[in-house]
Amino acid sequence: MYRLVGFTGTPALILKLLLVGIVDFVGGFAIVSALDVGSTIIAGVLLVILLFINWVYLFKSPTPFKFLAPGIVFLLVFVLVPIVYTVAMSGFNFRTGNEISKEQAIEQIQIVSLSEDAEGTAFDMAIGKDATGDYALLLKNQINGEVLLATLQGVTVLAEGTYEVDELGIPSSTEGFTRLTNKELNQLGDEIVNLRFPYIDESFVSPLFDGLAILLTQDLIYNPDNDTFVSKSTGAVYADNGNGNYANTQKKKDVLYPGWRNVNFPQNFTGLMFDPELRGPFIRVLIWTVAFAFLSVLTTFSLGLALAIAMDKPIRGRRIYRSILILPYAIPGFLSLLIWRGMFNQDFGIINRILVDIGLIETNIAWFEQAWTARLMIILVNLWLGFPYMYLISSGALQAIPSDLKEAAAIDGASSFQSFRMITLPLLLQILFPLLIASFAFNFNNFNMIYLLTGGGPRDELAGERAGATDILISYAYNTAISNPADQNFGLASAISLFMFIIVGILSLWSLRRTKALEEF
Repeated sequence: MYRLVGFTGTPALILKLLLVGIVDFVGGFAIVSALDVGSTIIAGVLLVILLFINWVYLFKSPTPFKFLAPGIVFLLVFVLVPIVYTVAMSGFNFRTGNEISKEQAIEQIQIVSLSEDAEGTAFDMAIGKDATGDYALLLKNQINGEVLLATLQGVTVLAEGTYEVDELGIPSSTEGFTRLTNKELNQLGDEIVNLRFPYIDESFVSPLFDGLAILLTQDLIYNPDNDTFVSKSTGAVYADNGNGNYANTQKKKDVLYPGWRNVNFPQNFTGLMFDPELRGPFIRVLIWTVAFAFLSVLTTFSLGLALAIAMDKPIRGRRIYRSILILPYAIPGFLSLLIWRGMFNQDFGIINRILVDIGLIETNIAWFEQAWTARLMIILVNLWLGFPYMYLISSGALQAIPSDLKEAAAIDGASSFQSFRMITLPLLLQILFPLLIASFAFNFNNFNMIYLLTGGGPRDELAGERAGATDILISYAYNTAISNPADQNFGLASAISLFMFIIVGILSLWSLRRTKALEEF
């Protein structure tokens, strides 16, 4: 067994301890950061990884683990954890308006339901602290001139002569009240507007800034005993609807926002299957996704195979032609997509100009505004980007087919087409079948093509459409989760992603089983 000079014995032990120590330090810092933001699951995963690394490299673990440990860690972090997280999120009502905890939602609903009282009561105000050291307000009602001392326990009406006023006539001091200095007010900053002092009948005095306060009334009163909100103005009762919101017990569609993240595992999946607003777009996108992937493989493979057969003939300049054919592969895909997008521009694109010049069309085609022209454009562009790959693998596969088979077929009187159909094509498909399935799976999730070329459109955004005519499942999931900040639905997007994972997983499993069957054959 060969050993590197200088990396055995004590030097190797010191280096190992140093590297593991660095990993432990970074991992420990990440765990603390995760706990600070409340991500206990992430902290737990990181702790498991650190324990595994320390067991592998600091104790007598099986030798193969020392080489496999980095791969196992990356598999856990970048494959297994995202899968588990996506599965978990697919069971949540986790969307815009339902992003926080229930306790936070209750607090926010109470804040949102605060409004100025009907009379618009306002107070001249001095901010200070009471005898217990808590914040307090010395108030003068601007309507009736009544002077009040507001503390966290409530308000007290002060009799004339029990308080002093400043040169502006605003109360400035009284017994048990110490006014804040200008320096203390500056240190208080924006915290001033978050102060709430109980008044009467679920009302609160709220400072706007130093010198002025207003009276806010609480319309929605929370009852922790039965977990309900009651509206003072309408008498409506709002109870937990089991889906992350408080809903009117008499009108189920009347819900309070914000809501909270709520576990309701079948909801997103049953919605995709049975909710008319979700089922129609989802099925339409699913059909187009399968059609897009299938047509992409069919067109690129057909053209790539045809070129491979043509280039298999002894023609002059064959090497130059082969170099030209793989040029689309040498250009970054995103750059090619942006160039093609410009070429299909309705007003300035070269495609419309050529078609008008040769007389095929009279007016420019709005490629991006019509469903079928946009889909045709995507298939054509994907053909340009995908045929070099199919050409390369077909060229290699053709070299693997024994020429004796073709010669025997020619002796038996088979034509060139018959020889291709009965011998060459079946053998090619047998060799390339796993690659064609892989290409189908790739196009099934070809996000760059859709996002950079059409953005999933056209879609009627004014009508609230989220699924465009060219959206495939992955871009549909992206639009559902991210594209519209005012209506993001992470739970539904996770459910769509899980459908994609199942479909691609089934295809991959079938491909592996099919490959083994072909090997045995």
